[in-house]
Amino acid sequence: MTHFPRMRARSALAAAFAAATLSGCSMLPSMPSFLSFGGSDKVKPAELVPNPGLIGVRQAWTSRVGEANFPLAVNTSGGMLAVAGGDGTVAVIDPASGRDVWRANAGAPIAAGVGSDGTTLAVVTRSNELVVMSAGKQAWRQKLSAVAYTAPFVAGGRVFVLTADRAVSAYDGQTGRKLWQQQRPGEPLVLRNAGVMLAVGDTLVVGLSGRLAGLNPQNGTARWEVPIASPRGINDVERLVDLVGPVSRVGNNLCARAFQANVGCVDASRGALVWVKPANGHEGLTGDEKTVFGAEADGKVLAWKRENGDRAWTSELLLHRGLSAPLALGRSVIVGDSSGFVHMLSREDGKLLNRLATDGSAIVGAPVAAGNTMVVVTRNGGVYGFVPE
Repeated sequence: MTHFPRMRARSALAAAFAAATLSGCSMLPSMPSFLSFGGSDKVKPAELVPNPGLIGVRQAWTSRVGEANFPLAVNTSGGMLAVAGGDGTVAVIDPASGRDVWRANAGAPIAAGVGSDGTTLAVVTRSNELVVMSAGKQAWRQKLSAVAYTAPFVAGGRVFVLTADRAVSAYDGQTGRKLWQQQRPGEPLVLRNAGVMLAVGDTLVVGLSGRLAGLNPQNGTARWEVPIASPRGINDVERLVDLVGPVSRVGNNLCARAFQANVGCVDASRGALVWVKPANGHEGLTGDEKTVFGAEADGKVLAWKRENGDRAWTSELLLHRGLSAPLALGRSVIVGDSSGFVHMLSREDGKLLNRLATDGSAIVGAPVAAGNTMVVVTRNGGVYGFVPE
Protein backbone atom coordinates (compact mmCIF):
# COMPACT_ATOMS: atom_id res chain seq x y z
CA MET A 1 0.00 0.00 0.00
CA THR A 2 1.55 3.28 -1.05
CA HIS A 3 -1.07 5.77 0.04
CA PHE A 4 -4.41 6.27 1.69
CA PRO A 5 -7.34 8.20 0.23
CA ARG A 6 -7.58 11.73 1.47
CA MET A 7 -10.69 13.12 3.15
CA ARG A 8 -13.10 14.55 0.57
CA ALA A 9 -14.52 18.04 0.97
CA ARG A 10 -18.29 18.21 1.11
CA SER A 11 -18.39 21.45 -0.83
CA ALA A 12 -21.67 20.94 -2.70
CA LEU A 13 -23.80 20.49 0.39
CA ALA A 14 -21.86 23.12 2.30
CA ALA A 15 -22.48 25.61 -0.49
CA ALA A 16 -26.14 24.72 -0.57
CA PHE A 17 -26.54 25.30 3.16
CA ALA A 18 -24.57 28.52 2.88
CA ALA A 19 -26.83 29.71 0.07
CA ALA A 20 -29.89 28.81 2.12
CA THR A 21 -28.49 30.88 4.98
CA LEU A 22 -27.99 33.90 2.75
CA SER A 23 -31.56 33.60 1.54
CA GLY A 24 -32.85 33.10 5.02
CA CYS A 25 -7.14 -4.42 30.06
CA SER A 26 -10.21 -4.48 31.54
CA MET A 27 -12.84 -2.52 29.84
CA LEU A 28 -15.06 0.00 31.51
CA PRO A 29 -18.23 -2.11 31.75
CA SER A 30 -20.84 0.49 32.49
CA MET A 31 -20.31 4.23 32.53
CA PRO A 32 -23.69 5.70 31.54
CA SER A 33 -22.71 9.28 32.31
CA PHE A 34 -19.85 8.92 29.84
CA LEU A 35 -21.86 7.27 27.11
CA SER A 36 -25.32 8.76 27.29
CA PHE A 37 -26.32 11.91 25.49
CA GLY A 38 -28.49 13.19 28.31
CA GLY A 39 -26.56 15.42 30.70
CA SER A 40 -26.82 15.19 34.47
CA ASP A 41 -30.21 13.94 35.66
CA LYS A 42 -30.01 16.47 38.51
CA VAL A 43 -29.72 19.50 36.25
CA LYS A 44 -32.65 20.79 34.24
CA PRO A 45 -31.88 21.09 30.52
CA ALA A 46 -31.97 24.60 29.07
CA GLU A 47 -35.35 25.53 27.66
CA LEU A 48 -35.43 25.90 23.91
CA VAL A 49 -35.62 29.43 22.58
CA PRO A 50 -38.06 30.17 19.73
CA ASN A 51 -36.84 28.78 16.42
CA PRO A 52 -35.82 31.67 14.13
CA GLY A 53 -35.87 29.47 11.01
CA LEU A 54 -33.13 31.49 9.32
CA ILE A 55 -31.99 28.56 7.17
CA GLY A 56 -34.40 26.88 4.80
CA VAL A 57 -34.11 23.12 5.43
CA ARG A 58 -36.66 20.34 4.91
CA GLN A 59 -36.83 16.68 5.84
CA ALA A 60 -36.43 14.81 2.56
CA TRP A 61 -36.72 11.18 3.73
CA THR A 62 -36.53 8.79 6.65
CA SER A 63 -35.27 5.23 6.97
CA ARG A 64 -34.78 2.81 9.82
CA VAL A 65 -32.19 0.44 11.27
CA GLY A 66 -32.04 -1.31 14.64
CA GLU A 67 -31.59 0.59 17.87
CA ALA A 68 -28.26 2.41 17.91
CA ASN A 69 -27.08 1.15 21.31
CA PHE A 70 -23.37 1.19 20.46
CA PRO A 71 -20.84 3.89 19.41
CA LEU A 72 -22.21 4.39 15.88
CA ALA A 73 -20.12 5.95 13.13
CA VAL A 74 -22.03 6.72 9.92
CA ASN A 75 -19.86 6.31 6.82
CA THR A 76 -20.25 8.30 3.59
CA SER A 77 -17.46 6.84 1.43
CA GLY A 78 -18.23 6.37 -2.25
CA GLY A 79 -21.14 8.80 -2.12
CA MET A 80 -23.36 6.31 -0.29
CA LEU A 81 -24.53 6.23 3.32
CA ALA A 82 -23.48 3.19 5.37
CA VAL A 83 -25.20 2.75 8.74
CA ALA A 84 -25.85 -0.07 11.20
CA GLY A 85 -28.17 -0.98 14.05
CA GLY A 86 -27.29 -2.73 17.26
CA ASP A 87 -29.34 -5.79 16.26
CA GLY A 88 -26.87 -6.60 13.47
CA THR A 89 -28.59 -4.69 10.66
CA VAL A 90 -26.20 -3.17 8.14
CA ALA A 91 -27.62 -0.88 5.44
CA VAL A 92 -26.19 1.09 2.54
CA ILE A 93 -28.58 3.90 1.65
CA ASP A 94 -28.76 6.30 -1.30
CA PRO A 95 -28.51 9.70 0.42
CA ALA A 96 -30.47 11.44 -2.34
CA SER A 97 -33.60 9.26 -2.08
CA GLY A 98 -33.26 7.45 1.26
CA ARG A 99 -33.78 4.10 -0.49
CA ASP A 100 -31.72 1.03 0.35
CA VAL A 101 -28.92 0.14 -2.04
CA TRP A 102 -28.60 -3.07 -0.04
CA ARG A 103 -29.34 -4.34 3.44
CA ALA A 104 -27.89 -7.34 5.31
CA ASN A 105 -27.27 -8.67 8.79
CA ALA A 106 -23.93 -9.27 10.50
CA GLY A 107 -25.31 -12.32 12.29
CA ALA A 108 -24.80 -10.89 15.78
CA PRO A 109 -25.36 -7.63 17.68
CA ILE A 110 -22.94 -4.91 16.64
CA ALA A 111 -20.37 -3.31 18.92
CA ALA A 112 -18.64 -0.93 16.47
CA GLY A 113 -19.14 0.32 12.92
CA VAL A 114 -19.47 1.27 10.17
CA GLY A 115 -16.17 1.41 8.27
CA SER A 116 -16.14 1.48 4.47
CA ASP A 117 -14.17 2.58 1.43
CA GLY A 118 -17.31 2.66 -0.71
CA THR A 119 -16.93 -0.98 -1.78
CA THR A 120 -15.83 -2.99 1.25
CA LEU A 121 -17.80 -2.51 4.48
CA ALA A 122 -16.74 -3.63 7.97
CA VAL A 123 -18.31 -3.85 11.44
CA VAL A 124 -17.36 -5.52 14.71
CA THR A 125 -19.86 -7.65 16.64
CA ARG A 126 -20.28 -8.02 20.38
CA SER A 127 -18.91 -11.55 20.03
CA ASN A 128 -15.60 -9.91 19.04
CA GLU A 129 -15.78 -10.76 15.35
CA LEU A 130 -14.72 -8.53 12.49
CA VAL A 131 -17.36 -8.95 9.75
CA VAL A 132 -16.58 -7.70 6.25
CA MET A 133 -19.24 -7.36 3.54
CA SER A 134 -19.45 -6.33 -0.09
CA ALA A 135 -22.59 -5.73 -2.17
CA GLY A 136 -24.78 -7.00 0.64
CA LYS A 137 -22.99 -10.32 1.10
CA GLN A 138 -20.49 -11.44 3.72
CA ALA A 139 -16.98 -11.64 2.32
CA TRP A 140 -15.28 -12.97 5.47
CA ARG A 141 -15.18 -12.75 9.25
CA GLN A 142 -12.34 -13.02 11.74
CA LYS A 143 -12.21 -13.46 15.51
CA LEU A 144 -10.56 -10.53 17.31
CA SER A 145 -8.44 -10.46 20.46
CA ALA A 146 -10.91 -8.17 22.24
CA VAL A 147 -14.05 -6.13 21.71
CA ALA A 148 -13.84 -2.95 19.63
CA TYR A 149 -15.68 0.35 20.11
CA THR A 150 -14.09 2.15 17.16
CA ALA A 151 -15.41 1.54 13.64
CA PRO A 152 -12.96 -0.41 11.46
CA PHE A 153 -11.04 1.71 8.97
CA VAL A 154 -11.01 0.47 5.36
CA ALA A 155 -8.38 1.83 2.95
CA GLY A 156 -5.80 0.68 0.45
CA GLY A 157 -7.25 -2.81 0.15
CA ARG A 158 -6.91 -3.40 3.89
CA VAL A 159 -9.13 -3.34 6.97
CA PHE A 160 -7.66 -1.85 10.14
CA VAL A 161 -9.09 -2.53 13.59
CA LEU A 162 -8.47 -0.82 16.94
CA THR A 163 -9.55 -3.09 19.81
CA ALA A 164 -10.12 -2.29 23.46
CA ASP A 165 -6.87 -4.01 24.50
CA ARG A 166 -5.15 -1.18 22.59
CA ALA A 167 -4.07 -3.45 19.76
CA VAL A 168 -4.07 -2.21 16.16
CA SER A 169 -4.44 -4.94 13.52
CA ALA A 170 -4.44 -5.00 9.73
CA TYR A 171 -6.26 -7.53 7.54
CA ASP A 172 -6.21 -8.17 3.82
CA GLY A 173 -9.50 -6.77 2.53
CA GLN A 174 -10.00 -9.57 0.01
CA THR A 175 -9.11 -12.65 2.02
CA GLY A 176 -9.28 -11.63 5.68
CA ARG A 177 -5.74 -12.77 6.33
CA LYS A 178 -4.16 -10.97 9.27
CA LEU A 179 -1.18 -8.99 8.03
CA TRP A 180 0.13 -7.55 11.29
CA GLN A 181 -0.77 -6.57 14.84
CA GLN A 182 0.82 -4.04 17.15
CA GLN A 183 -0.16 -3.70 20.78
CA ARG A 184 0.74 -0.91 23.18
CA PRO A 185 0.60 -0.89 26.99
CA GLY A 186 -1.81 1.58 28.51
CA GLU A 187 -4.07 2.38 31.41
CA PRO A 188 -6.07 -0.59 32.81
CA LEU A 189 -9.44 0.88 31.78
CA VAL A 190 -10.59 1.95 28.32
CA LEU A 191 -13.51 4.13 27.35
CA ARG A 192 -16.58 2.54 25.79
CA ASN A 193 -16.72 5.16 23.07
CA ALA A 194 -15.60 5.53 19.47
CA GLY A 195 -11.89 6.29 19.24
CA VAL A 196 -9.67 7.70 16.50
CA MET A 197 -8.44 5.95 13.36
CA LEU A 198 -7.92 7.59 9.96
CA ALA A 199 -5.38 8.09 7.19
CA VAL A 200 -3.26 11.17 6.59
CA GLY A 201 -1.25 10.71 3.41
CA ASP A 202 0.56 7.38 3.73
CA THR A 203 0.27 7.27 7.52
CA LEU A 204 -2.34 5.48 9.63
CA VAL A 205 -3.21 7.78 12.55
CA VAL A 206 -4.62 6.09 15.65
CA GLY A 207 -5.62 7.26 19.11
CA LEU A 208 -3.84 5.23 21.80
CA SER A 209 -4.82 6.26 25.31
CA GLY A 210 -4.24 10.04 25.34
CA ARG A 211 -1.83 10.02 22.37
CA LEU A 212 -2.14 10.37 18.63
CA ALA A 213 0.18 7.86 16.97
CA GLY A 214 1.25 7.81 13.33
CA LEU A 215 1.83 4.22 12.14
CA ASN A 216 3.29 2.71 9.00
CA PRO A 217 0.26 0.92 7.45
CA GLN A 218 2.55 -1.71 5.94
CA ASN A 219 3.68 -3.17 9.27
CA GLY A 220 2.28 -1.06 12.13
CA THR A 221 5.60 0.39 13.27
CA ALA A 222 5.42 3.83 14.88
CA ARG A 223 6.48 6.89 12.90
CA TRP A 224 5.58 9.40 15.61
CA GLU A 225 3.53 9.84 18.80
CA VAL A 226 2.10 13.06 20.22
CA PRO A 227 0.38 13.34 23.62
CA ILE A 228 -2.91 15.27 23.72
CA ALA A 229 -3.38 14.44 27.41
CA SER A 230 -1.57 12.45 30.09
CA PRO A 231 -3.31 10.27 32.69
CA ARG A 232 -3.81 12.00 36.05
CA GLY A 233 -5.83 11.37 39.17
CA ILE A 234 -5.80 8.87 42.00
CA ASN A 235 -7.93 6.09 40.51
CA ASP A 236 -8.30 4.37 37.15
CA VAL A 237 -11.53 6.19 36.22
CA GLU A 238 -10.02 9.62 36.89
CA ARG A 239 -6.99 8.64 34.79
CA LEU A 240 -9.04 7.92 31.66
CA VAL A 241 -7.85 10.19 28.83
CA ASP A 242 -8.70 8.11 25.76
CA LEU A 243 -9.06 10.09 22.54
CA VAL A 244 -12.60 10.16 21.17
CA GLY A 245 -13.76 10.55 17.59
CA PRO A 246 -14.47 12.11 15.29
CA VAL A 247 -11.47 14.38 14.74
CA SER A 248 -11.32 17.59 12.74
CA ARG A 249 -8.88 17.39 9.86
CA VAL A 250 -7.76 20.11 7.49
CA GLY A 251 -4.86 18.88 5.37
CA ASN A 252 -2.16 17.63 7.74
CA ASN A 253 -3.67 19.45 10.72
CA LEU A 254 -5.59 17.10 13.05
CA CYS A 255 -7.54 18.30 16.08
CA ALA A 256 -8.77 15.75 18.62
CA ARG A 257 -10.41 15.55 22.03
CA ALA A 258 -9.01 13.65 24.99
CA PHE A 259 -11.91 12.47 27.16
CA GLN A 260 -12.75 15.04 29.84
CA ALA A 261 -9.24 16.48 29.68
CA ASN A 262 -8.02 18.45 26.67
CA VAL A 263 -8.55 19.47 23.08
CA GLY A 264 -5.45 19.71 20.92
CA CYS A 265 -4.18 20.00 17.36
CA VAL A 266 -1.29 18.11 15.79
CA ASP A 267 0.72 18.54 12.59
CA ALA A 268 0.50 14.97 11.26
CA SER A 269 3.12 15.53 8.55
CA ARG A 270 5.87 15.69 11.18
CA GLY A 271 4.19 14.45 14.37
CA ALA A 272 4.33 17.76 16.23
CA LEU A 273 1.91 19.27 18.74
CA VAL A 274 0.55 22.62 17.56
CA TRP A 275 -1.46 23.49 20.69
CA VAL A 276 -3.47 21.96 23.51
CA LYS A 277 -6.19 23.49 25.72
CA PRO A 278 -8.13 22.17 28.73
CA ALA A 279 -11.64 21.01 27.82
CA ASN A 280 -14.25 18.85 29.54
CA GLY A 281 -16.17 16.78 27.02
CA HIS A 282 -16.66 13.27 25.74
CA GLU A 283 -17.67 13.77 22.10
CA GLY A 284 -15.45 14.45 19.10
CA LEU A 285 -14.77 17.60 17.10
CA THR A 286 -15.49 19.21 13.77
CA GLY A 287 -14.06 22.29 12.09
CA ASP A 288 -12.85 24.22 9.07
CA GLU A 289 -9.69 26.03 8.02
CA LYS A 290 -10.08 28.71 10.70
CA THR A 291 -12.02 27.19 13.58
CA VAL A 292 -12.49 23.96 15.57
CA PHE A 293 -15.88 23.25 17.18
CA GLY A 294 -16.89 20.92 20.01
CA ALA A 295 -19.58 20.32 22.62
CA GLU A 296 -18.63 20.15 26.29
CA ALA A 297 -20.16 17.72 28.78
CA ASP A 298 -22.36 20.48 30.23
CA GLY A 299 -23.82 21.40 26.82
CA LYS A 300 -21.69 24.44 26.03
CA VAL A 301 -20.69 24.60 22.36
CA LEU A 302 -17.18 25.99 21.99
CA ALA A 303 -15.20 27.36 19.07
CA TRP A 304 -11.39 27.45 19.16
CA LYS A 305 -9.14 29.24 16.65
CA ARG A 306 -7.40 26.53 14.67
CA GLU A 307 -4.06 28.31 14.53
CA ASN A 308 -3.49 28.69 18.27
CA GLY A 309 -6.42 27.29 20.27
CA ASP A 310 -7.67 30.66 21.52
CA ARG A 311 -11.41 30.74 22.25
CA ALA A 312 -13.43 32.24 19.39
CA TRP A 313 -16.88 31.99 21.00
CA THR A 314 -18.99 30.07 23.48
CA SER A 315 -22.70 29.25 23.16
CA GLU A 316 -24.75 28.35 26.25
CA LEU A 317 -28.08 27.92 24.39
CA LEU A 318 -28.05 24.14 24.84
CA LEU A 319 -26.82 23.68 28.40
CA HIS A 320 -27.41 20.19 29.85
CA ARG A 321 -29.25 19.02 26.73
CA GLY A 322 -26.85 16.09 26.17
CA LEU A 323 -25.19 17.02 22.88
CA SER A 324 -23.77 14.83 20.15
CA ALA A 325 -20.54 15.46 18.31
CA PRO A 326 -21.04 18.38 15.89
CA LEU A 327 -20.77 18.82 12.11
CA ALA A 328 -19.47 22.02 10.49
CA LEU A 329 -21.41 22.54 7.27
CA GLY A 330 -21.89 25.68 5.21
CA ARG A 331 -22.34 28.54 7.65
CA SER A 332 -23.63 26.24 10.40
CA VAL A 333 -22.38 24.08 13.23
CA ILE A 334 -24.94 21.27 13.48
CA VAL A 335 -25.39 19.34 16.74
CA GLY A 336 -28.03 16.90 18.00
CA ASP A 337 -29.41 16.58 21.52
CA SER A 338 -30.84 13.91 23.80
CA SER A 339 -34.44 14.87 22.89
CA GLY A 340 -33.93 14.24 19.18
CA PHE A 341 -33.62 17.87 18.14
CA VAL A 342 -31.02 18.97 15.60
CA HIS A 343 -29.71 22.48 16.24
CA MET A 344 -28.06 24.57 13.54
CA LEU A 345 -25.84 27.25 15.07
CA SER A 346 -23.97 30.02 13.29
CA ARG A 347 -20.32 29.13 12.97
CA GLU A 348 -19.52 32.85 13.31
CA ASP A 349 -20.96 33.39 16.79
CA GLY A 350 -22.95 30.31 17.91
CA LYS A 351 -26.40 31.90 17.57
CA LEU A 352 -29.32 29.64 16.63
CA LEU A 353 -30.22 29.57 12.93
CA ASN A 354 -32.71 26.70 12.80
CA ARG A 355 -33.97 23.68 14.73
CA LEU A 356 -35.13 20.35 13.27
CA ALA A 357 -37.10 17.56 14.96
CA THR A 358 -36.76 13.78 14.68
CA ASP A 359 -38.38 10.96 16.70
CA GLY A 360 -37.70 12.27 20.20
CA SER A 361 -34.84 9.89 21.03
CA ALA A 362 -31.22 11.05 21.33
CA ILE A 363 -29.17 11.88 18.25
CA VAL A 364 -26.26 9.41 18.22
CA GLY A 365 -22.89 9.90 16.60
CA ALA A 366 -22.13 13.06 14.65
CA PRO A 367 -24.43 14.36 11.91
CA VAL A 368 -22.87 13.70 8.49
CA ALA A 369 -23.01 15.24 5.02
CA ALA A 370 -23.61 12.91 2.07
CA GLY A 371 -24.04 14.44 -1.35
CA ASN A 372 -26.65 17.18 -0.99
CA THR A 373 -28.10 15.66 2.19
CA MET A 374 -27.40 16.15 5.89
CA VAL A 375 -28.11 12.92 7.81
CA VAL A 376 -28.66 12.18 11.49
CA VAL A 377 -29.38 8.89 13.28
CA THR A 378 -31.39 8.53 16.49
CA ARG A 379 -31.02 6.15 19.41
CA ASN A 380 -34.26 4.42 18.32
CA GLY A 381 -32.75 3.68 14.91
CA GLY A 382 -34.34 6.46 12.86
CA VAL A 383 -32.26 7.71 9.93
CA TYR A 384 -33.25 11.21 8.78
CA GLY A 385 -32.17 13.00 5.62
CA PHE A 386 -32.48 16.80 5.46
CA VAL A 387 -31.81 18.98 2.41
CA PRO A 388 -31.65 22.77 1.94
CA GLU A 389 -34.71 24.45 0.42
